[in-house]
Amino acid sequence: MQSSDLGSREEGKIWHRKPSPAAQQGVIANIIHSTTGYHSKTIRFLNVAFGSSGDSLLAGDHQGNIYVFDLVGNRFKLVQRTMQASTALAFNLRRKTEFLVALADYSIKCFDTDSKELVSWMRGHDSSVSSISVHGSGRYAITTSTDTAQIWDLDTFQRKRKLNIRQSVGIQKVFFLPLSNTILSCFKDNSVFAWEFDTLRCKYQLPSPIEGSSLRYKAFAVTRDGRVLVAGGKSNHLHVWCLESQQLLRIIQMPTKVRAIRHLEFLPDSFDGGSNQVLGVLSQDSIVRFINIQTCKLLFDIGSPEEGICMVTISPNGRYIAAVMENGSLNVYSVQALTQEVNKPPPPLFKVIDDSSRGKSNAQKLIVRVTSGRPERPWKSKEGKIQTKVLRPQPFVSHEDKENELPDGLNKKRLQALLKGFGEYPAKYRMFVWRSLLQLPENHLAFSSLLDKGTHSAFVHLQNEYPIKSRKLLRVLQRTLSALAHWSTIFGEMPYIPLLAFPFVKLFQNNQLICFEVVATVIVNWCQHWFEFFPNPPVNVLSMVENILAHHDKELLQHLMSYNITSQVYAWPLLETMFSEVLTREEWLKMFDNIFSSHPSFFLMVVAAYVMCSRAPLLHCAQKEDFEYFFHHRNNLDINVVIKEAYHLMECTPADIHPRRMLDDFVPLTKGQYPVFNKYPTFIVDYQSQERERIRQDEIEYLRERQLVHEMEAKAIERRMEDETWFRKQELLRDAEEQRRKILLKEEEKLSEQRRRLAAVKRELKVKELQLLEAARRRFLKYQQDQREMELKRLDDEIARKASMREQETAATVQDIEVRQMELQSQRQLFEQKLVKEQESTTQEIKGELNTSQKKADLEEHLFQRLIDIEQDGELKAKRLAEESLAKAAQECIDTDWRAQVLRKQRCDDMDREVRYQELAKFLQNNRATEAELFDAMKGEEAQKWEEVLEKREQVAAEQAITAALDANRKLFLEREMKDAIELAAKLQDEDGYFERLRDLRASQNRQVLGEQQAPSKTQPQPGNICLNEPLTGDSPIHFSLDRGRENLESKERELMTEVRQLRHKLMSQARAKAHPRLDAKWST
Repeated sequence: MQSSDLGSREEGKIWHRKPSPAAQQGVIANIIHSTTGYHSKTIRFLNVAFGSSGDSLLAGDHQGNIYVFDLVGNRFKLVQRTMQASTALAFNLRRKTEFLVALADYSIKCFDTDSKELVSWMRGHDSSVSSISVHGSGRYAITTSTDTAQIWDLDTFQRKRKLNIRQSVGIQKVFFLPLSNTILSCFKDNSVFAWEFDTLRCKYQLPSPIEGSSLRYKAFAVTRDGRVLVAGGKSNHLHVWCLESQQLLRIIQMPTKVRAIRHLEFLPDSFDGGSNQVLGVLSQDSIVRFINIQTCKLLFDIGSPEEGICMVTISPNGRYIAAVMENGSLNVYSVQALTQEVNKPPPPLFKVIDDSSRGKSNAQKLIVRVTSGRPERPWKSKEGKIQTKVLRPQPFVSHEDKENELPDGLNKKRLQALLKGFGEYPAKYRMFVWRSLLQLPENHLAFSSLLDKGTHSAFVHLQNEYPIKSRKLLRVLQRTLSALAHWSTIFGEMPYIPLLAFPFVKLFQNNQLICFEVVATVIVNWCQHWFEFFPNPPVNVLSMVENILAHHDKELLQHLMSYNITSQVYAWPLLETMFSEVLTREEWLKMFDNIFSSHPSFFLMVVAAYVMCSRAPLLHCAQKEDFEYFFHHRNNLDINVVIKEAYHLMECTPADIHPRRMLDDFVPLTKGQYPVFNKYPTFIVDYQSQERERIRQDEIEYLRERQLVHEMEAKAIERRMEDETWFRKQELLRDAEEQRRKILLKEEEKLSEQRRRLAAVKRELKVKELQLLEAARRRFLKYQQDQREMELKRLDDEIARKASMREQETAATVQDIEVRQMELQSQRQLFEQKLVKEQESTTQEIKGELNTSQKKADLEEHLFQRLIDIEQDGELKAKRLAEESLAKAAQECIDTDWRAQVLRKQRCDDMDREVRYQELAKFLQNNRATEAELFDAMKGEEAQKWEEVLEKREQVAAEQAITAALDANRKLFLEREMKDAIELAAKLQDEDGYFERLRDLRASQNRQVLGEQQAPSKTQPQPGNICLNEPLTGDSPIHFSLDRGRENLESKERELMTEVRQLRHKLMSQARAKAHPRLDAKWST
């Protein structure tokens, strides 16, 4: 047994020498995957799955490595590393290079084996996926877990439907039935439902098993025709159900060693029509037993307690069995080697008794003819012991007997006798008999080399000429015809080769090797001399049929000739189609049972017999179309009569016109390599093949040019669409820009309106403030006037009192002086309080004016800064627009020059390309130089602007520093003046000066607070000033005013505010004068 270690290889050969499974208990190869290093270990395989052809195997291990094994080509390849263990595998039946893998994270992924790329990722399960079932069309797949089953569309990889169940009922398996649109769902409570796939309507439910049975279904298997279901579980019983009648057919009891069933799978057979009979049963002892469900006999088994099997799967073509062993390796078995003893033919029924001239005993006269050195099938005695009996061939065997000997212990004479007795071979053994009669060599390597050459160019578009509904049948036909064309060139030029090979392909579509060798054997033996007059029909062969017809039925031949009906009308359609158009399947099989069992000339006799047996309807035909229709459609004719007539013609035809004289005897294909087939006019075939190749090359060139034209048109359309899209985007951008501009204008109008409203509100507030100030001033003046009037009235009263008491002045001088001193003191305190109030109110007014002025200055500064920011934004926008305009202009210039160069390039010859390239390079160099200069200029302008910004920032910082210094000096000055005024007031109080001088000092203090930078002069009492403690004369006028110096204060205040405004206007004009040249320079750039 050959062991192949994959190791770290990603591809290579599976085995290095051809395996011999018959000597190795059916094992073709044992595949292991081990890692080398510090800790060497074997990586276990977990899942395996076969492709639809049965020649490729998909296997996944517990590290997530997915391998594809080509059992025919003896190659393996690592197609994917999923980095996690797989729980189920399946091939995509529609796209052969794609496969589905269920992973341990409950997701399903689809990969491509050629590109090794992820095609799709499907999620939706909440538990591990146990099985994947793909529909026969390859479009849908069902994934099953313990809690749900989901249907996926493999074209869009979207979930189509989901099976919802109760939590108490688990799912065992959900899968598609073969050859139908029915879904079968099996649950853990032994209930089995069938659903219509299109409508998902429940078709039926299988009845419950026998009452009292403890069998719980765990494993299921369905035959290829979808009619029989076998279920098993924790028991040694198997339930066989008929799905058409929904009834339990039988219960099969396995041997006592079997206590539980783990897996079930049918063994396909090419000749059972899908009603599989052999079932593989994997039990708890890790042994797979293959039984016949009809006879209930154990055929063979694989595995042992020492080398147990964990999982098993069988290829669709029934040639291979893949088993995952308990030690983690993968075994591939040959079904042919395992069934060699089972499929041996029964012992011969005919025994010949020969009288020997040497007088031997009767016991020595029994002769059994078997293949030399090959033992007969073992037989069991009554005691149960197996005995093998080897019979040696007799030394005296005639040449005729050697010719009649066939492989597998068959004899041609006996088969012919059986055929004459029953008219046909048994349907069950027909393919086996045919393979023996044709002596097929089964050259696997030679056939694989023909297949490896791919599809022949003559049959690439076969589906257009022969639109076969079954894609599998079309694919097998295409491969068979391609192999024939690669074997001999003429078969790629023959127009009728698909008609000739089609019935054999349809019959052997599940075994392409047998199909090819049968067609090749038919061509070599029964199509002799067909190709000598190629491309015309074989006139020599048709003349043989015509000679036979002229000898046996001259009237019919004369009738055909009278209507100009030649052998190309009545014989050639039957030959080129192998009677497949005029016979049913059963009739065709029966006829070829006789053809394969006879001499190759019998085929021509069958053609003549068919025409002669149809003489009655043919004699009534008078139109050529009727004759053509007759030989291309089925007719009411008994095939047994035709075969009987053919045998009669074989015996009665004279030797001079008998086809046997022209045709050679049957010659089988050679083993190892197929024979050379060159019996055709080579020069015609070579010429046609050359012409076909030339036409194919011209067609390829035409298709390539048309593809280039289509690509150019597509590019032109795409370019035009891009241009239209670009212009549309530009229009949209222009419209959006215009809309934004309108919105900005509206916003600016709204802002200006709000500013006007704000200015009006400010004016109203200012007017109200002035009105309030004027009202307060008037009320204060009125209050002062009232005070003066009251004071005058009081003084008048005092003068009157003094005048009235002047006479008593001498007597009460002391009392009057004290009283007057007290009065003066009270008056002084009252006026001091009034002056303090006036000073506070004046101070508040001045502070309010200063705050208002400061707010105005801050607002003007904010407006000026905003003006600078707006100008900077305008400069940036202008710069951006200038750059965009310049880039657009440069791009348009380049595009215009490029278009002009393209036009010139189309008009000029190939000799001017180098010159144009130099000009283009020079132009691009100049353009790059210009762009570099422009970029440098822009960078210089940007640096200059940044320098101006830095200079202005320095100027602003300097002005701020000057303003801060002026504010600090003004504050120090005001503090110093306040201090001097307070000291002077205190000094005057101490010296008990005049009240009028104190009021002047208060007024001078108010003027100093407003910013008057003059040193206070000490006021001397003027002659015109009146002191309250002076004695008043009667004729001196009284001028006592508390509003002294207010006019000077207001005039000083107005002058100070005027100077502040002039200074601010000067600063604003200087700033604008500096800002305007920068804006002009910016726009010029």
